[in-house]
Amino acid sequence: MRIFFLALILMVALVLQTTVLEFLTIFGVRPDLVLLIVILFGFIHGSRAGVYSGFLGGLLTGFLAGNYIGLSVLAQMAAGYLAGMGENRFYKENLLIAIIVVMVGTSVAQIIYWLLLLMLGINIMFVNGLKIILIVALYNGALTLFLYKWFYHVNTRGILKKPELE
Repeated sequence: MRIFFLALILMVALVLQTTVLEFLTIFGVRPDLVLLIVILFGFIHGSRAGVYSGFLGGLLTGFLAGNYIGLSVLAQMAAGYLAGMGENRFYKENLLIAIIVVMVGTSVAQIIYWLLLLMLGINIMFVNGLKIILIVALYNGALTLFLYKWFYHVNTRGILKKPELE
């Protein structure tokens, strides 16, 4: 049941990302809500959950984009795994730590995606790539200010709470 609700949240994030947030771009760059959810889910639940959510989020993003599905999957799985490494190392209730984790995770995912594009022969100028990475990381960090409290509550006391072992 938890995977169903995670998929639903990721789909809602994807719809918002491709509709409403298209009008809220900064220098032509919009935030990556799906990646933000993947990173936060991994941060709260650990590396394994981060990889699973990254796989699901990457598939959804790739299917909507229509090309390079595997690139989104790999980049988001890596970001989810990296964020999950902080599960037991950081104080999850601290908003500042969550913002830093999101910004670092977003940067890592964007760099991996960029490098994978380069491996496929798709060149993005260094300055443009760096600008995109920086803006998306800052944008996702700013959105964390508004979303983290709700998302943390949903993951610790709500529908995405880890099932209790009996």
